[in-house]
Amino acid sequence: MKIAVIGQSLFGQEVYCHLRKEGHEVVGVFTVPDKDGKADPLGLEAEKDGVPVFKFPRWRVKGQALPDVVAKYQALGAELNVLPFCSQFIPMEVISAPRHGSIIYHPSLLPRHRGASAINWTLIHGDKKGGFTIFWADDGLDTGDLLLQKECEILPDDTVSTLYNRFLFPEGIKGMVQAVRLIAEGKAPRLPQPEEGATYEGIQKKETAKINWEQPAETIHNWIRGNDKVPGAWTEACGQKLTFFNSTLNTAGLVPEGEDLPIPGAHRPGVVTKVGLILFGNDDRMLLVKNIQLEDGKMIPASHFFKGLDSNALELTEEELVMAEAVRSAWKRILPSVLEVEDSTDFFKSGAASVDVVRLVEEVKELCDDLELENEDVYMATTFGDFIQLLVRKLRGDDKRHECIIDYVEKTMNKLTLRMPHQLFIGGMFVDAEGAKTYETINPTDGSVICQVSLAQVSDVDKAVAAAKDAFENGLWGRISARDRGRLLYRLADLMEQHQEELATIEALDAGAVYTLALKTHVGMSIQTFRYFAGWCDKIQGSTIPINHARPNRNLTLTRKEPIGVCGIVIPWNYPLMMLSWKTAACLAAGNTVVIKPAQVTPLTALKFAELTLKAGIPKGVVNILPGSGSLVGQRLSDHPDVRKIGFTGSTEVGKHIMKSCALSNVKKVSLELGGKSPLIIFADCDLSKAVQMGMSSVFFNKGENCIAAGRLFVEDSIHDQFVQKVVEEVRKMKIGNPLDRDTNHGPQNHQAHLRKLVEYCQRGVEEGATLVCGGSQVPRPGFFFEPTVFTDVEDHMFIAKEESFGPIMIISRFADGDVDTVLSRANATEFGLASGIFTRDINKALYVSDKLEAGTVFVNTYNKTDVAAPFGGFKQSGFGKDLGEAALNEYLRVKTVTFEY
Repeated sequence: MKIAVIGQSLFGQEVYCHLRKEGHEVVGVFTVPDKDGKADPLGLEAEKDGVPVFKFPRWRVKGQALPDVVAKYQALGAELNVLPFCSQFIPMEVISAPRHGSIIYHPSLLPRHRGASAINWTLIHGDKKGGFTIFWADDGLDTGDLLLQKECEILPDDTVSTLYNRFLFPEGIKGMVQAVRLIAEGKAPRLPQPEEGATYEGIQKKETAKINWEQPAETIHNWIRGNDKVPGAWTEACGQKLTFFNSTLNTAGLVPEGEDLPIPGAHRPGVVTKVGLILFGNDDRMLLVKNIQLEDGKMIPASHFFKGLDSNALELTEEELVMAEAVRSAWKRILPSVLEVEDSTDFFKSGAASVDVVRLVEEVKELCDDLELENEDVYMATTFGDFIQLLVRKLRGDDKRHECIIDYVEKTMNKLTLRMPHQLFIGGMFVDAEGAKTYETINPTDGSVICQVSLAQVSDVDKAVAAAKDAFENGLWGRISARDRGRLLYRLADLMEQHQEELATIEALDAGAVYTLALKTHVGMSIQTFRYFAGWCDKIQGSTIPINHARPNRNLTLTRKEPIGVCGIVIPWNYPLMMLSWKTAACLAAGNTVVIKPAQVTPLTALKFAELTLKAGIPKGVVNILPGSGSLVGQRLSDHPDVRKIGFTGSTEVGKHIMKSCALSNVKKVSLELGGKSPLIIFADCDLSKAVQMGMSSVFFNKGENCIAAGRLFVEDSIHDQFVQKVVEEVRKMKIGNPLDRDTNHGPQNHQAHLRKLVEYCQRGVEEGATLVCGGSQVPRPGFFFEPTVFTDVEDHMFIAKEESFGPIMIISRFADGDVDTVLSRANATEFGLASGIFTRDINKALYVSDKLEAGTVFVNTYNKTDVAAPFGGFKQSGFGKDLGEAALNEYLRVKTVTFEY
């Protein structure tokens, strides 16, 4: 069909694009005039396709259609008018002109909520069902015959934005396309609208959105969410107009304890608490508001209201006002198309490019006596008003750009004062979990409670994903160059190095890591990882590909490597910071944003890392961290439609479940580093002293809580007894003790449940007939200490020969002298394939065995030798995908092919 599209906005643009894909001919697009030099998306898209675009400021005057406007429309010969979203009054001469008439999209279930603010009123009235209608236009106001309707459930905390984004926008586009298809097929119904149940409400405006406090809490909640974000429900308090956003009735467990906020006309004063502003209806029920907009337009967390009153825009001195006007003149010179530079003028939306950033920085430095200013500062404060505030703070020596309100838990130990965040980290802020839910994190050295940590809920995951998505699609992270992105990651690595003693101490406190090992490995390798991937940021590149030309024309094909989007990273408890770094560094280097779920039992270094990202200048929303349970937080990340990639390290069982969830939700990209039962084969021709030393490390490194730990040692018969004797001698030299003591070799296991599993594991080995040479029991002292353990005479059918202990338990089996192929067969007789090792002086044997071992990593005459530049990952049920090295970047990139013809 020949179609005229009359409307505006991204919705109109999407409908237009889909109609063209369906094969319809769009003969003309009628949209609104450019505003502030910026064209509407619908018109822009049509102009790209060469479709005639008309931008009439009006279609009629004093109720009469403008003849020249109607004539231009009629000349197109449209057979159907499609009005996806239209704010102009279209005369009946146009509405009735096409053979098929005109169809209009309306965001309510007509005849309910006729009028321009239908979504607002759907929520204000507390409707349980919402939806949209596509109807045949007539001369009434939303009264035409019905063509198609679709409905959805209204969620208790839906706002105008969430309802629109979740259903009305995506399903509305499909509905418009379906309606046109029905018309083309001659199957479109015309059902008269019933007048029963019809309502009409006027346009919601700011002046009419004031809250009436003489109502129940649910009615007030509906009023606030029905006006969120536009025009915004407001009240007067503390001498100014306050606008409320993000309201919820989910107040279970909340205690109204905090600072009172008197509100004229309210049944009771509001209460500013750690989780937000609690308000009361005249029924004494509570509702919670999360965000408040002050009268000057600044949006703050409601929990920070009284702090926010003290941190409004700075009042400039006379000298600073002179400086501001000089900077304004610089903006005018750089932005010649802007008639007047106002506080709201956005540098980039006004046409500035990266070269203009450099020019602005240099001009301001000259104006302000070589003030320390960076290109990044312009990206962080893009409006003129914000930029002046930033300059004034710098000039006053009070640059609070990276400050964040953090409720630290402080502990003094290891000759340090630890300052540890303990709340969720979402959108650049530390916040309480929904309902202020918390849990205890435990010190494994003595079983004492370290602190209460916020326990993330499903709603918190949704907020974190939304923050990450906004940062990816609209934030500074996607606008800065790859080189600047690398500079930020280098800065983060430097900060981690400056705080390495504190980070290592927290690892010892929260995870039981031996401090000296944590300093070198847990934290040291984390720093190296971020430095390594920082260097990759500006070296991620595609290629050009020769293809067959479409003669007589020619073709050029190139590939682009692009970030995926929002990534979810779920990390284990054995190396809390290092596992976070292995995945997150590659993820960020590729340009993605991330939501990280640290292990529930070891959240504290991840939250300290979050603080360092702020200090490094990583933009808000790029990194989000949610301590919580895997069944809740991990599951929601796996199911979330806006998460495009999951990186997981953990058990094979959970990995399979994540893989299934990722497939069923939105076919997410997945990388999995799962369980292992890594074989270590020690041949008689080895350097025995080194084999003993490395064999000990292969099992007891990090208390055996090591994904690549040698789960089974195969020792050639002729050296077996000697090897065992030397191992037992070394085990007895190990000092078990406080992980902060510098001479401790062996600290506590990570948590109590794991300790119990190790005890049961050893009991099973003894019951099946393996020889317990030493260890096998909990150490009789406070905390979760387990003795380094050695089993011999372990046969292939035994439980401990097949299953991973993930603890300090050495499993030794013999193999016959010279029988290389048999021991290889036994080593490979497992569904795991994470790592493996060989000790031999025979290079031919080493090459042969390393070739045959079915594992992602093979160590020869060493063990545990990982490096940030070397890819790491497993085979078989130990997972797929790689951490570290260049290969890790590909886990967080997608390849786009672009073909030109010329």
